[in-house]
Amino acid sequence: MRRSATRKTGQPNSASVNSSAVDLFRSASSRASSKELERIDSLFYSYANGSSGLIDPEGIESLCSDMEVNPTDVRILMLAWKMKSEKQGYFTLEEWRTGLKSLRADTVSKLKKALPDLEKEVRRLSNFVDFYSYAFRYCLTEDKQKSIDIESICELLDLVLGSEFHAQVHAFIEYLKIQSDYKVINMDQWMGFFRFCNEISFPDLSNYDSELAWPLILDNFVEWLQAKQS
Repeated sequence: MRRSATRKTGQPNSASVNSSAVDLFRSASSRASSKELERIDSLFYSYANGSSGLIDPEGIESLCSDMEVNPTDVRILMLAWKMKSEKQGYFTLEEWRTGLKSLRADTVSKLKKALPDLEKEVRRLSNFVDFYSYAFRYCLTEDKQKSIDIESICELLDLVLGSEFHAQVHAFIEYLKIQSDYKVINMDQWMGFFRFCNEISFPDLSNYDSELAWPLILDNFVEWLQAKQS
């Protein structure tokens, strides 16, 4: 005798069970995400200036103090990069949300613990080129500004590249401080020095070819180094 194709009354359909489980998961996930965002926002307003609605330099200093990190630590610049912060020394609520949601940090403690992984992320070459370029743009504090003064560039070079290319950075900073041809550095020169660090044998400079498209300041730097070495 053929079995009946009809199901027993009250027996749930497996598809509807799966659908219900997915809906429950989505609902729980949405609630958790909402709670996380509330905590992220609450943390923002604990550092934000009540008048401007922004985290300003004073707020960033307080944040660094709570994380026990020096405000001049390169990881604070990396945090600004992660937030896609547009104005030096200021974080908007949206920038704060972008960075902290990505780092999965909704407390100061979690943010502090996320810094080592953030540094590893930035140090990957695919990300570091973007971070290096961002560091220059972040320091353009005036409208239509396209270059940065030598003193600030020396500090920025040491902060961003000093740990990885110490010898090259030390030599370039020495050159920048004694030369008189350049008062400022532009983006092309800034990126050119990064390429120099990655491509040129140092300190022998054996593969440097001035006929290639290097910024003139690097040709002058190499001439200065060669004269110094001889």
